[in-house]
Amino acid sequence: MPRFTRTNITLSRLLLPAILAFQAQAYELEIHGSNTVGATLAPMLVTGYLEGHSDGRVVSSGTGVENEQVLRSRVNERATEVLVAAHGSSTGFRALAAGQATIWASSRPVKPAEAEQLRARADLMALDSEHVIAIDGLAILVHPTNPVSQMSIETLGRVFSGQVRNWSELGGPDLPINLYARDDRSGTWDTFKSLVLGKQFKLDGKAKRYESNDQLSDDVSRDPSGIGFSGLASVRDSKLLAISEGNAPALRPNQLTVASEDYPLSRRLFMYTTGSEIPPLAAGLIEFALGQDGQALVAESGFISQNPIAVRPEFDDSTPESFRRLTGNYQRLTVNFRFSEGRTKLDNKARRDLQRVQQYLLQQGRSADDLLLIGFADTQSHELRAQMISELRALSVRKALQEVDVPNVAYTGYGQYMPVGGSGSPRNGRVEVWIKSR
Repeated sequence: MPRFTRTNITLSRLLLPAILAFQAQAYELEIHGSNTVGATLAPMLVTGYLEGHSDGRVVSSGTGVENEQVLRSRVNERATEVLVAAHGSSTGFRALAAGQATIWASSRPVKPAEAEQLRARADLMALDSEHVIAIDGLAILVHPTNPVSQMSIETLGRVFSGQVRNWSELGGPDLPINLYARDDRSGTWDTFKSLVLGKQFKLDGKAKRYESNDQLSDDVSRDPSGIGFSGLASVRDSKLLAISEGNAPALRPNQLTVASEDYPLSRRLFMYTTGSEIPPLAAGLIEFALGQDGQALVAESGFISQNPIAVRPEFDDSTPESFRRLTGNYQRLTVNFRFSEGRTKLDNKARRDLQRVQQYLLQQGRSADDLLLIGFADTQSHELRAQMISELRALSVRKALQEVDVPNVAYTGYGQYMPVGGSGSPRNGRVEVWIKSR
């Protein structure tokens, strides 16, 4: 049996930084974390960036470990290797904390305890550390022949906790419900647990667990009794359900509902770095991913790009006539401005979206005069208070746009009407961006 002495322990402590440094130098860049991000999107972004900064030839190969791949190219006449290891969001944080990963790919926001753990190195909640690279919708999947077409979040929780066990209870066939869920290391699982199960429900122990979104979706599409959840890019041959929260109408995930984050199970996909003082390859990749070319690859990968487009929404019977008149000569941009916790300042994504709106106007030959900002508030104790809050939100975005040379945009508030979530949902407090139809 080995004997540990004070000398052994001291030597280990001295060697640990060197070991971690050696690990970090095994590849030019290591991206660890989410399978949702790492399976397809991160390799596409790395390939797109390397193709623009090399001889154009990028070769991909495995490492011998499942859900890992290495992208190789020559940058500035130097052989460059980038590792993408997609074993789950929590594994990416641990790799970043250990100094092994330069970029942490995550399908959930950083947890306060994680941010505190690395606070001495960087503020992971700051603009130069937190990078929203795509928007995803948590897709609720069933077999293509299943007649059930929509479900509330509350009912989803009852289904996945095993309280509802037969499709006949939901208007479907007389078949037992088979559950398919992501594994515990997955950010997709963290999102589902947070948005659907919450503190009220616990996942039924009979659920089948998966590391891969694609494999889960494929298995659901072959099981008439199945229901599962995955990232939007992994719907494949399964059928999508429309989802509702509270008294808000059920929404299917699509370009507008997910990009605007109105869809109840929409989520952001992240890359985290320890501030802006990172190697040039990592900094260049982040800048590329957030830019228009990177966001075009996001759309190509099956996720939702943050490049704004104009869409004419499909109104349902619950849309007030006054709102139809207000927006009658407008289309809606696929961007919402949202606020940080406390709702007093724009969040990191919104601050970058200011530039995206400005670029959209330039590219489309439009001006600030073509825009209309409409603010919304969550339910308040008094209707006038909600109206005031909604107008102040719109005014806040108007002032922020002015700072990026988009001056004097028209704005209004629509109070607490047309919620997209249940009472108290932070998604209700938003500012929509509309543009005049041509």
